Parts: sequence; C-alpha cells; structure tokens
Amino acid sequence: MVGRREQIETLKGCLSANRSSFVAITGRRRVGKTFLVDEVFKQNICLRITGIQNADQKTQIANFTQKLMEYSKIPVVTPPKNWQQVFFLLKAYLNGLPTDVKQVIFLDELPWMATARSSFVQILAHIWNDYLSKHKHFILVICGSATSWISKKIVNDKGGLHNRLSHVVHLKPFNLSETKEFLESKGIQMTNDALAEIYMTMGGIPFYLDSIKKGDSVSSTLDSMCFSEGGLLKYEYDNLYKALFENPENHEAIVSALATSKSGRTRKEITQKAKVGEGGPYTRTMDELLLSGFVSQQTPFGKKKQGAVYRLTDEFSLFYHKFIKGNKKAAKGYWATVYDTQAYKIWCGYAFEVLCFRHLPEIKQKLGISGVYMETGSYVHRGDHTSEGFQIDLILDRKDKAINLCECKFYQSEVKVDKVYAEKLLKRKALFRLATKTRKTIFTTFITNYPHLQNDYASSVIDSYLSVDDFIT
Repeated sequence: MVGRREQIETLKGCLSANRSSFVAITGRRRVGKTFLVDEVFKQNICLRITGIQNADQKTQIANFTQKLMEYSKIPVVTPPKNWQQVFFLLKAYLNGLPTDVKQVIFLDELPWMATARSSFVQILAHIWNDYLSKHKHFILVICGSATSWISKKIVNDKGGLHNRLSHVVHLKPFNLSETKEFLESKGIQMTNDALAEIYMTMGGIPFYLDSIKKGDSVSSTLDSMCFSEGGLLKYEYDNLYKALFENPENHEAIVSALATSKSGRTRKEITQKAKVGEGGPYTRTMDELLLSGFVSQQTPFGKKKQGAVYRLTDEFSLFYHKFIKGNKKAAKGYWATVYDTQAYKIWCGYAFEVLCFRHLPEIKQKLGISGVYMETGSYVHRGDHTSEGFQIDLILDRKDKAINLCECKFYQSEVKVDKVYAEKLLKRKALFRLATKTRKTIFTTFITNYPHLQNDYASSVIDSYLSVDDFIT
C-alpha cells in the first residue's frame, strides 16, 4: 500500500492491543478509507456493512439484516422493525465467534445508516459500552466521508460515546510524492512536471488516480476522464458534495463563489456572492467545508482573524468550475482546444499556488526551517494615487525574525530571470517593507514547476529556489 504508514501502524496496534478498540476513520469521498480497512483487517473482518445513500430507516435496517444473515449463515425468521432489534441479532451473532482472535465489525458510510430520529447512534453507543468494550477481542470500525457528521455525532458526542473512541484516523489526499509512488506502482511513469499538472487537476485522490492509463499523456488523460462520455470525472462533481453533506445547497453555493476568486473572499463577500444567510447557516456550512478540507482559511499578513479570507483548495472542484461545468456537452477531443489557451494558463497559475499551499511541510523542510514556528498567508496591497499595488502569493512569517516572500509560478518551460523580472522582485520586496513596516529580514523564495536557469540576475534577487522536484522525496 502506498503511503498511509502512520495510519496503518495505528490500525495494526488495535490487532495487538489487550482490549477492544473503537476506531473512527474519516476523509473525503474517494480518498481510500474502505481500502485501508480492507487491507489492514482483511483477515479479521467478521461483519462489514455499508450504508445506503439517501435510503430511509426501513431500507437501512433491511440492508443491515441481510448482511448479518450472509455473515452468520443464520436466517432471520422475523425481520427486525427497529435498530434495537437489529443490534440484538448482532450481539447473538458475535457471541458465537472465537475469542482468541480479533473480530472486526466494520460499519462503512455510517452517516447514511443513522437516519434522522432513528436512535442509531444511541443504540450503537449502548452496544459498545455494555457489550463490545467489556471484552478484549473486538474492533469496532466506523467510517464515513461525511467528516463533519462523524466529528459532531461520534468524536465530540456529549452522550454515550463521549471519550469512548480509541483512535480517530483521518485520511488526507496523497501528496505529490505519494502520488508519484502510487502511479509508479501501476507502471505509470511521468515527469515531475506532468505529475504536477495531473495533481493540479484532481489532487491526490487515489480513486481518481487509479483511472489514469499507462501510456496516456496529461492532455489525453484529462480529455478521457473529464470530457469523454462515460469519463470518470465528467459527472463526479454532481454527487461529490451530496455524498458528504445533508442539504448541500449552501456548500455548493459557497464553493461556487470561491471558485471565481483567485485571492479568496472574506465572510461578507462570500455571503453576498453565494447568497447564504449570515449567522448559523453560513457558519455551519463553512465549518464543514473547512473540516473536510475543501476550503482553507488564511489570515492575510498583518491582519487579525477578523480579516481572514477563505480560498477553495480542492483541486478537482477548482478544475470543474473552470473547465467542466460550462462544457458538459463537450465531447472527446475538447481538451486539445483548451490546453494552450490563456484561460488554461491563468488557471495553472492559481492551481499551482494551491499545490504550494498543500505542500507547505515540504517547502519548510527544503528551506531548512521545519522546526521554526511560523504563520502562513498571502498579501495584497491595494494601490492608490500615492502607492503602487502588488500581491504576494505566499508568505512565511517566521518567529526567528525572518520572512519568506514566496513567488509561486507555473511555467511551460525552464525559467529564466531577466533584468526586468529581477527589478520587479526587488521593487516588490521594498514595497512590502514600506507597506508593512516590518523590521524582519526578508528573503525572496521562488517556487516553480521547472528547474531554473541560473544567471546573475537570478542569483542577485532570489535567496532560495524550489521546484516540484523538491516536493517529491
């Protein structure tokens, strides 16, 4: 299995623990939660049930009962009418299992099972507290893409499940290094530059990456997956947020509002653009988007939390709104007409900034400042009749009295810093010091997808240079 080393060790620890374990696994749709459980616990699963999306309580109970019969080989003469009766049958089945090996009960997409007013969570808490936790040979694993639901209803439950979880395992998308490792495990070789383009489109989502075909270029891959009839990603967005959130209209409206802004939007700008009600509706929705990793909150340099801006940082959502949403009728071959356009180049610039924010740990490590506390953000100075406006993509504001002004640029070929560009970088540094009145040492850091051509201009204005190669270790 690629990556997931820390998560694998956590789950394997449950197999050797001298007690029963209760594990919650979260992560966005298609990130590989089910695959992880199957790989680690495949020899120990005694019951595996997946909730049914948008099904009512009666259907969920029937599905659970059917799976219970398949595993237990015992027919259910009188179908249960509620969850209490279902868990009575479950307990009877578990009582007959060997106690000298770990028995894993895997409830996948649990938020779909726990329909409104069904008392599912309360009864699950009871069987854990009253039965499973009293033994040493059970591992209860719950899983779901609705990260915010599991966080609220299970992880932070104030009732019977309060402080009952042994482990909370959150799966993030692969980083670039893991993405490269995953594709190479399938026999797919890509240059690091091509890999960055793929990542900027679909992120490090294993399910998406698994559909890339050996021998296809970046262009043919996107054309096939995003614009051809039957392509995996052509209609993926239609179900992405619906599978994660109840009443996802507000989530989709906020994502749509953020997709059209390169520098992010404030709370006020979002509510006006998305037409989402101030107060509770907005706060709940934004909290869920932040927790699920679709949106990031950034505090611009020199401002307090009240000045925070929000940016859409889900790669696929960004690509969808830019190229797929208005082109659902596009057929195979469409992407070739877009690939060299100005719109594509503009999108590449923003998507590469998102990639850099996604790989801040790698950037800090390459700069040798992993152990230094810092705050990250961006900076926009609005020009007027007295001063020139400018923008900085990424700022590392360090507690060791230094600041890195990061220039994140995506290029189609090797980078050459000429006299004009060098003067621009020097002027920007001077303007930043003047506008912010900072007394810290300021470094210029250049981050791009291609190695740069070293010359006197570059060495005189750039303190550190990173490329995509440095993200892949």
